[in-house]
Amino acid sequence: MAAKTGSEAVPGPGAPRPGARQAFPPNWPARLGWLLLAGYVAYAATKLDVSWARFVTGLANAERFLGRMFPPNLAPDKLQLIGAGILESLQIAVLATALGIALSLPLGLAAARNLAPAAVSGSMRAVIAVCRSFHPVIVAILFVKAVGFGALAGTLALVVSTMGFVAKLFAEVVEEMDPGQVEAVRATGAPYLNVLVMGVFPQVMSRFVGLSVYQFDSNLRNSTMVGIVGGGGIGAPLFTAYQRFDYDVVLTILIVIISLIMLCELVSGRVRKVFQ
Repeated sequence: MAAKTGSEAVPGPGAPRPGARQAFPPNWPARLGWLLLAGYVAYAATKLDVSWARFVTGLANAERFLGRMFPPNLAPDKLQLIGAGILESLQIAVLATALGIALSLPLGLAAARNLAPAAVSGSMRAVIAVCRSFHPVIVAILFVKAVGFGALAGTLALVVSTMGFVAKLFAEVVEEMDPGQVEAVRATGAPYLNVLVMGVFPQVMSRFVGLSVYQFDSNLRNSTMVGIVGGGGIGAPLFTAYQRFDYDVVLTILIVIISLIMLCELVSGRVRKVFQ
């Protein structure tokens, strides 16, 4: 109950003050959005035949499938074939990363709005968007049709993927840098190349190296997928073994891929620490 002092009423303990805002007001648009999302998830599950019964049946099938994978096949002829495929995948990843990064550096600089005119940055961002529009497997299919089966198609597909990822993030890193150092170099009358070398690169190169190392890890994983559609690498032996129901060979290939990815992750971590 409010106590009165003179002619004014003073709110009592626990009573809301006049004009006070609620600490946590209900956000009805957000609640409505969550309800709509939950409803659509339920609708999509029914349309896609996602059910608990199918999941339980899948567990039994997975148990039989995994039982046929063990033990892994370590026959010398199989290991030789797997080794050749892994070596080709590694070569594809290294070559695609090197070429993609070499193209991403000028593309990212041209796409940065604080370094390039609006017309140039807009057109370069459109190029980056095109490179990012398709999955590497789809791009690999296009290059397989263009240049034929083999490592060249896989390499070109991963070059396009590298340009779409590294150039976009590199342009954003350049836009977030401190403009003071760049303006100081420009004030000396230095040409554009010197501005890049003295004002831009010292601020962004550590991030650029980190992006490049991460993209190499991604290209090494994607080299397996592009091989499935004819882009060379270990993906072709993996798909062939699966079609022949040689699940023990599939397990061997998967173990080798996982081991290689873990090794590259350790090496890339050391490289990132050096450039930090």
